[in-house]
Amino acid sequence: MATFSIPYHDKNLHFSLPDGVETEVVVPRDVPAAPDPVGAVEAALDAAVGGVDLGGFWGAHSAVIAISDKTRRVPHQYLLPPLLRRLEALGLGPEAIWLIIATGTHAPMPPEEYPRVVPEDVLARYRVMCHDADDQENLERLGTTSRGTPAWVNRRFLEADLRIVVGNIEPHQFQGFSGGVKSAAIGLAGRTTVNRNHALMTDARAQLGRYDDNPARQDVEELGQLIGVHFALNAILNGNKEIVQVIAGEPLAVMEVGIPFSREVSQVTVAAPFDLVIASPGGHPKDINLYQSQKALRHASQVAREDGVVILVAACPEGVGSAGYQAWMADVRSHEEVFARFEREGFQVGPHKALLISQDSVHRRVYLVSEMAPDLVRGMLLTPMDDLETALAAALAEFPENGRIGILPRASSTIPYVSRLGE
Repeated sequence: MATFSIPYHDKNLHFSLPDGVETEVVVPRDVPAAPDPVGAVEAALDAAVGGVDLGGFWGAHSAVIAISDKTRRVPHQYLLPPLLRRLEALGLGPEAIWLIIATGTHAPMPPEEYPRVVPEDVLARYRVMCHDADDQENLERLGTTSRGTPAWVNRRFLEADLRIVVGNIEPHQFQGFSGGVKSAAIGLAGRTTVNRNHALMTDARAQLGRYDDNPARQDVEELGQLIGVHFALNAILNGNKEIVQVIAGEPLAVMEVGIPFSREVSQVTVAAPFDLVIASPGGHPKDINLYQSQKALRHASQVAREDGVVILVAACPEGVGSAGYQAWMADVRSHEEVFARFEREGFQVGPHKALLISQDSVHRRVYLVSEMAPDLVRGMLLTPMDDLETALAAALAEFPENGRIGILPRASSTIPYVSRLGE
């Protein structure tokens, strides 16, 4: 028996597979971490791309920084201090700087959770608030994108003289890549904006790892132009969640420079689809709830054979992660009902997770190993398993002769795809 491990919340689960079965571990490339992460941030700020430099904002009276929430592991402890020192060097005191936790349509974080994403020393010195996509009084309408997305954006961010976004550039299941203006265009947007933008995921070009002609991502870029995001500071992480590269500057230029680095880390080819895929989002916080863990299922499905099996190993300690999504599923009993309801009612952010899960599950079996109650898992149209060993026994009981097994320990950070003849 061959032994493997896979992340689950804050630990690893170990499991064995039979000898003689073709098994492949599909992981981001082993790219070494930057030896000095703070130095990498300083170097990026010194060599800002796209013709925009923070020094050009001397005289600004206020700055607001959009930062990621608890569902993203962004190395704020390295990114924020050098950035904040540069802002203070421009004459902006701590009282002139706000940090806004960019939750998008996720539930707002209460202040007692701020230390989960903001370093203690930063939290002690600067003002921090959390975005609320449903707080209409604190949203301002800017106009409409060419694809029909109404631009409702956090008013405090818009009112700042200097508008900055901080985050990671990494694969995204239908935006192609995260990073750049997305932290503001989606993270600080109203629900109507997010709903309309995310409806573009039904376009065939809205794919994992696709950027230039991806309508969902290019709509985000247009939202960023309407907002007027001045500066982006983005990191690229390796499989161990360590900084390997930092890019700063004009947001579009940051994406142009950063995406090739992200591909170098995350894009992996396999020779043929797998009959069984064992996938983890990558542990905490990527498996904090089903809403986030679904991304690993989408990535795994890129290399999973139709009529095969996917075992999703995701703790989901916070359950479904979206009250709206959970309520929407209360009267749904099949994948076909999901498709029919979306056709009848139109796109809705939150319940869109049901559509994504059904698209990836309707032609294959999906077992979920999690902390969620079995009835709740079944209500999400997934098959609950008590533990990984039970899931493996069920999958291997009907495993085809000469079948192939793929293991994706960090599926949400991996762009896996099946190579085509001649590539």
